[in-house]
Amino acid sequence: MPIRMISKFLTVVLLCSAIGSVQAERLKDLAVIAGQRSNQLIGYGLVVGLDGTGDNSGPNLMAGQSIVTMLSALGVSVPPNINLQTRNVAAAMVTAELPALARPGQVIDVTVSSLGNARSLKGGTLLMTLLRAANGQVYGQAQGSVVVPGAALNTAQSRTLINQQAAGRIPSGGTVEQAAPSAEVGLTVEFNFRKADFAQTQKAVEVLARVLGADAVAPLDAKTVAVRVPTDPVQRMSVMAQLQELEIPSVVDAARVVINARTGSVVINQAVQMAPFAVTHGNVTIRVQAANPLAATSVRGRRGAPVPQGNERVFVDQGPVGQMIKVDEGASLEQVVRALNMLGATPQDLMAILQAMKTAGALRAELEII
Repeated sequence: MPIRMISKFLTVVLLCSAIGSVQAERLKDLAVIAGQRSNQLIGYGLVVGLDGTGDNSGPNLMAGQSIVTMLSALGVSVPPNINLQTRNVAAAMVTAELPALARPGQVIDVTVSSLGNARSLKGGTLLMTLLRAANGQVYGQAQGSVVVPGAALNTAQSRTLINQQAAGRIPSGGTVEQAAPSAEVGLTVEFNFRKADFAQTQKAVEVLARVLGADAVAPLDAKTVAVRVPTDPVQRMSVMAQLQELEIPSVVDAARVVINARTGSVVINQAVQMAPFAVTHGNVTIRVQAANPLAATSVRGRRGAPVPQGNERVFVDQGPVGQMIKVDEGASLEQVVRALNMLGATPQDLMAILQAMKTAGALRAELEII
């Protein structure tokens, strides 16, 4: 093969690799349209048909009072001072989410949660319940059989419970009665980005300007971009569909390390860097040294299993207490965390080390503990 053809082939391969390495996300994944939001709905109702697992009639009077009120509305008179046995009935709170642009007649899923001391809602039926928004208006109603996952088994001496029995869902159990107020249709539409990032917003502005023109795009701040779109419904639908499918080049997020204090899990993004530092924590010793970039290196865990470590070598020892170890620049935080996990360090030890590294300036990232 001639040298010129080989060079052209390599050039094409490099260009394809460069294009493929550029990450992009759709505009609909990065931002939401201002004014199109969901609304929370809530209601109070009764779940009937339980097999003796409803509310007790002792100190809990909610279910009994609700039954009397419901029967009175249906034309059934209940004599006063009657102690209703409500073991087959449970007072419950019903919650749902009214989607954006929902129209009357559409169905939604609802969640039913016991409000009293009912042991289980399994097998129960929710009676018609009005669903209200924060403004007090009714936007939906719910009714149907409650689906509760899991099971409960009771014996004379023990009880076995699988999953939570005091809450369940009714798929498509809610009906939208009226649409939520929507924003007025104007000449401009605002895209609210999920994260405030000037660099990411600027990338979106550049892409939108190439499609609509520079005069039709106006960035308002690091999280909001206003675009001018047609007011005709048909044209507006076509333009908005095209805009939401636009590919926006992604930017590198801020360096962040997230630690789960309960499980000890550590998540590190690609922007995290480390400065040279020395660390000691009890009898835990960490040594990180650079290796030959052309040589494959690994670390052996407690059972001797090799763990690939890229172009660096990480050694973990349990040496004398108080020994100070120097870590050179370029060491990978991922390798240090992995080495600590192989050693069996507790989540508290890991958090203490990372917090000390952050305070000393060795960890160039935002540390978040959840």
